[in-house]
Amino acid sequence: MLTTSSGVRVLGPPDLQAFLELTAQEPVINVFADYRARTTQLDRRWLGGEVLGRFLDGQLVAALHIGANLVPVQAGPYDLEAFAEMLLPRKHNCATLVGPHPSVEALWDLLHERLGRPRETRWRQPHLEIGTDPLVEPDPDVRRTHQFDMDALYPACVAMYTEEVGISPEAGGGAALYRARVSQLISRGWSFARFDDSGRVVFKAEVACSSPYAAQVQGVYVPPEMRGQGLATAGMAAVVAAVRAEIAPTVSLYVNDWNESARRAYAKVGFVETARFSTVMF
Repeated sequence: MLTTSSGVRVLGPPDLQAFLELTAQEPVINVFADYRARTTQLDRRWLGGEVLGRFLDGQLVAALHIGANLVPVQAGPYDLEAFAEMLLPRKHNCATLVGPHPSVEALWDLLHERLGRPRETRWRQPHLEIGTDPLVEPDPDVRRTHQFDMDALYPACVAMYTEEVGISPEAGGGAALYRARVSQLISRGWSFARFDDSGRVVFKAEVACSSPYAAQVQGVYVPPEMRGQGLATAGMAAVVAAVRAEIAPTVSLYVNDWNESARRAYAKVGFVETARFSTVMF
């Protein structure tokens, strides 16, 4: 049943097609939500949370992914007010509120007292896409990683996460869970790296999620002492080429606005800005 006040209800497997049609309105921007829907069929047992949908005249017009990540999907001001009305009385802890800047900013204004003090806010993160061959030569030494690479790869993943997020993924006893996540990405063929002659990681990146339309890259990392040598540029060119050939036709990511060196590297590869994201971290 729809709530009489807002036209909002929890979505389930029968709503999958309507939800995918909604995400397809901006398929690259919505790749995370599309991926979550396809892998869970919107079944709450597999979502580890739920997805709210807002309907007008029987049509799904907006959604909100509620889990570790709170993610608005095609949600305008009225949609967000309706979702906030549903969320305010409920207890929910999320790690991040993330998505297109206008939606995240509006939802944060509605929910900030309910969600509590954030650990960090990143309000203007360029969202970048490339749907063509890279503009620079891919690094031929970048390859998919394998489980036998784990001992070399895992420390680089921890270092990248700690630098980017500000806390270690191993904090609070999270090492086993994070190691399992790295292993999962390797098994999917979503982990890429270059190793030097000693076996040390000098570049790495992963695909975080994918759909028939796009794949979103995360975890791009070069050790601090190796930066400025073009490893990220050539490495990302290799990742783009491999992902477009075998995973999805468009590659996307979002980057902190203050990270000028990373933004320059992505621009050289051929990424262009298509939106601004925001992330509120707890």
